[in-house]
Amino acid sequence: MKGQDQDRLTATATRTTEQITKQTQDAMENYFGWLQTTMSGLPWNNTNLNRIFLSNATQNVTATFAFMHKLSQPRISKKLSKIQTEFMEKQMNSFSEQAKILGDIYQSGGRCGEGSIRYA
Repeated sequence: MKGQDQDRLTATATRTTEQITKQTQDAMENYFGWLQTTMSGLPWNNTNLNRIFLSNATQNVTATFAFMHKLSQPRISKKLSKIQTEFMEKQMNSFSEQAKILGDIYQSGGRCGEGSIRYA
């Protein structure tokens, strides 16, 4: 009887996690769609800076989806701390690199056209 209760609890937790993951993915997709629409209306629409912003956003959203997917896997509780630490480390490295790129652009006077700094 105890094993059945545990199985039911695990199944419920798995369904809940899947629902939360789906809702999070939907929210992130909506945000990314909004970001693309907003960026296309800005004066620097077709510049290297815009491509950098969109590339950074894509990279961050993709990392978040991968993190949520890992969290949704069954029997993950023992690995939760490690997964979260790995995700945070990757995100901090990514944000650091993104800040460096944007800092380089700022220091160059915001030039993003041909012949200026190019990333992504």
